[in-house]
Amino acid sequence: MAAPVKLRFLPAFFLCLAAPSAAAAQCMLCGKPDSGPAAPSRKADTPLRIDIETQLDMGRVAAGAGGGAVELDPVTGARRLSGDVRDLGGFAVTGTVTVRGEPGAEVRVFLPASVDLESGSGGMARVTGLATDLGAAPRLGPDGRLIFRFGGRLQVSGANDGDYRGRIPVTVEYQ
Repeated sequence: MAAPVKLRFLPAFFLCLAAPSAAAAQCMLCGKPDSGPAAPSRKADTPLRIDIETQLDMGRVAAGAGGGAVELDPVTGARRLSGDVRDLGGFAVTGTVTVRGEPGAEVRVFLPASVDLESGSGGMARVTGLATDLGAAPRLGPDGRLIFRFGGRLQVSGANDGDYRGRIPVTVEYQ
């Protein structure tokens, strides 16, 4: 087995705000999403605000020469390892997002298809299959809040060890 791969996926999310007149909000620290809507379909009196409450963390694993994957389920929070990957402990945590806006409004949430991560030594890893625990038509509650979790699948290789970090653009707009 190769050197341990410390897969602490700690994206640099902080406070994400929409402009006062915008009907869509995006994590401004994360760059533009890979794909998304051209324009919001309706305007709302209350701008959307996105707060990242918990950062996605895949925990610690060691990958053999064959590599493998670490998957974190957003619904159950369960971590699954596949391929030539061994659990080294650590605490795997799904990402948690709070969206605030117009009470009762229906929203759409967009996550990219994949995100590249980088270690301090220049190693690369990729997160794919980003998904939320939201239903088909998410709505803000009567208090104007919607809280959801997200997870994904991290591809790992025994060739690169390190503490991998990246940013996941989270975009939310009124439906």
